[in-house]
Amino acid sequence: MGKLKPQKDWRWFTISKRIVEAYVGEYASGKSEVAVNRALELARAGRKVNLVDLDIVEPCYTLRPIKKELEETGMTVLAWETRDTVGLGEAGNIIKPECRWALYREGDVILDIGYGVEGAKTLNLLEGVEETPELQVLAVINAKRPMTSTVEEILDYIKELGPVHGLINNTHLGDETTPDIVQEGARVVSEVSNILGIPVVATTADQKVTKQIGPQDCMGNTVRPLVRYMLRTFW
Repeated sequence: MGKLKPQKDWRWFTISKRIVEAYVGEYASGKSEVAVNRALELARAGRKVNLVDLDIVEPCYTLRPIKKELEETGMTVLAWETRDTVGLGEAGNIIKPECRWALYREGDVILDIGYGVEGAKTLNLLEGVEETPELQVLAVINAKRPMTSTVEEILDYIKELGPVHGLINNTHLGDETTPDIVQEGARVVSEVSNILGIPVVATTADQKVTKQIGPQDCMGNTVRPLVRYMLRTFW
């Protein structure tokens, strides 16, 4: 499942300049899935891409198991090899040293940040954050999770994250996701967008669901299909 085949265009922002995006979100928001799909789309467009695994909160679900597969597309994946982390279990993880300098690498940089407010703080460990004007922090929201199920909860959550430049509605219930569930999330996330003045970059969902929804959700947000790779990343 999730073989690396060409997908439809994923141009959220103008791609005539260097792209630097950090994906943050609560547990099971789907931030890693969104980050991987974004990196693949940019790589397929012929861009030089660096995908950076900065998830030190949940070491059992990382990019390690699909690192080599992703690199076959031409992108660079900054992540530990599984053999280098055997024995850590769920006790934690450490940042791979080269990841700290990822913002100085040539080409686009896609950052998969650890979940939750504490995970988002990992961004502060990178060198050059303040000197990277292209950096866009994108909050991936799953309105079917306990911590982000209402407008009020999402508002409180985002305010704790620090600067956020865009929202992504990735409301889902795994294999039980339906178009109605995604559309419900679109309404909630769009309301948050209106209150905070932060744009909804896209609504994302599994390809089967997005085919049923169409190119825009019920709130007029662009719909982007996802291929689910993270199902294969439990180490």
